[in-house]
Amino acid sequence: MKIAITASGEDLNSPVDRVFGRAKYFVITDPEETSVEVLGNSQNINAAQGAGIQAAQQIANKCIDVVLTGNVGPNAFKALDAVSIKVYQFGSDVLTVRDAVAAWKEGRLQEVKAPTAKGHGF
Repeated sequence: MKIAITASGEDLNSPVDRVFGRAKYFVITDPEETSVEVLGNSQNINAAQGAGIQAAQQIANKCIDVVLTGNVGPNAFKALDAVSIKVYQFGSDVLTVRDAVAAWKEGRLQEVKAPTAKGHGF
């Protein structure tokens, strides 16, 4: 199983990024955190439109099973849902990528069944 966490930095101790489509990085790991891969998302940070869809395509290309993020917009949610990638939302209590993985493993994160933002990170 592969998990992608929206992050501001490139490792497990990095702060989480609270938006999906315009996150600076996606830290990809497994539930036991034995492997870590970083996927940059710089092309979408300042995109006028389509950031969520493009980010979802990048994630799908990496065969991700689960995304952990603060918010996901409608287009990104549809794109992730279409390829059966589950999305879980973390709250303000989750500060780092490692915290997000731990919260998910402990069952403290809610699976998202609909977009949590209107789009453009809001």
